Amino acid sequence: MLDRAVADTTAKNTKNEPTRRVHFRGAGFVPASSRYGGWIGLGLVIAIWQAAGSAGLVNALFLPTPSAIVRAIYQLAVSGALWQHVSASLLRICVGWLLGTAAGVAVGFAIGLSRLARSVGITFISALFPIPKIALLPLLILWLGIGEEPKIATIALGVFFSTAISVYSGVDAVPRNLIRMAQSFNVPFATIVRKVIWPGALPAILAGFRITASVALLLVVSAEMIGAQYGIGAFVLQAGNLMQTDQLLAGVVILSVFGLAVGKVIGWLEMRLLHWR
Repeated sequence: MLDRAVADTTAKNTKNEPTRRVHFRGAGFVPASSRYGGWIGLGLVIAIWQAAGSAGLVNALFLPTPSAIVRAIYQLAVSGALWQHVSASLLRICVGWLLGTAAGVAVGFAIGLSRLARSVGITFISALFPIPKIALLPLLILWLGIGEEPKIATIALGVFFSTAISVYSGVDAVPRNLIRMAQSFNVPFATIVRKVIWPGALPAILAGFRITASVALLLVVSAEMIGAQYGIGAFVLQAGNLMQTDQLLAGVVILSVFGLAVGKVIGWLEMRLLHWR
């Protein structure tokens, strides 16, 4: 009786108390960001940089002002040299990236789905992946001759290994209970790969694409610095040798814009292909 009386008293007191709102705590680790925060921060950095250069606090030879860099880009665009260098680099990047990605996706899925391919493929990838691909450029020139082929092959090799690793890692990350459930319903192997494994591995594959795009950009600049007449890498090297730092940084800005554009494209692909997450 005493316990029931205590319970009734507690219930009445609770009922009389005002309702207190509790904050929702399940929204942690949500990948949300400010829409304009990054651009505002970038604008502030550029404004401070321009002010420091205009006030003479920074030597223009070592660090030209943003206005000088924009002027150099405009002069390159008017003269036509900008499009000549950019088109040469884009051609090499696109062809090398597509070849390396196609081969990497095929080998990555083979390693993820086949025991024989895994035992052989991982050994070769582990042995060859740490080798700097730009170090193979002289050998590729001996094999393929002087021209576009060695540069494209260098990019394709660098993209291939990173893509293969991201693909078979994504295949391994697919929950095995989903695959077993599909097998228990006698779903054909090709359908399991298309409907279960491919969607499950797609986040890792797209994340790998972000990495391989940067790898392709680094390799094309390095290859053009070693042996090319046209291209962003060759242009940056020439500007550096002549101490034309405004044009050198103009090339760097162009590379940065290209990286931003690739990131936007991959982000759009993630929104379209991974809308189910």
